[in-house]
Amino acid sequence: MGVTTYTQEFTTSVAPNRMFKALILDSHNLIPKLLPQSIKSIEYVEGDGSAGSIKQTNFHEGSHMKCLKHKIDLLDVENYECKYTLIEGDALSGKLESLSYEVKFETIDGGSKVTSTSYYHAKGDIELTEEEMAGGKDKAMGMFKVVEEYLIANPNIYA
Repeated sequence: MGVTTYTQEFTTSVAPNRMFKALILDSHNLIPKLLPQSIKSIEYVEGDGSAGSIKQTNFHEGSHMKCLKHKIDLLDVENYECKYTLIEGDALSGKLESLSYEVKFETIDGGSKVTSTSYYHAKGDIELTEEEMAGGKDKAMGMFKVVEEYLIANPNIYA
């Protein structure tokens, strides 16, 4: 099984505590409200949101995906860090055993630096192309931008 790693860094004017609350701690409530055309619901099917919990994202009928299940591996609220693994869903596409993520929010002057690392665990000796990984990265960045714009427009939310 090969592992392909991809790291992205970006900055925002939003403080790390607000980004962490919105994108990690309360994403199951916020994301379906901000992206109702894409995401039907997000719910915990095991646990309460702490490490070990399993969160399921449900998509609308007719979507190219039905659902995704992520297991929360680490949730460090004090250091604004989360690690989680995609354990089930169409995004694994028969080529991946799993897809793991590490996300960290750090304070910088005027906002946050966000570092996101993805670990693609391929089945057998399958090699993933850049194009195969790009779709998920683009969707994640799009969701990040929607949340960022919402928090900038609503400075008291998650304060």
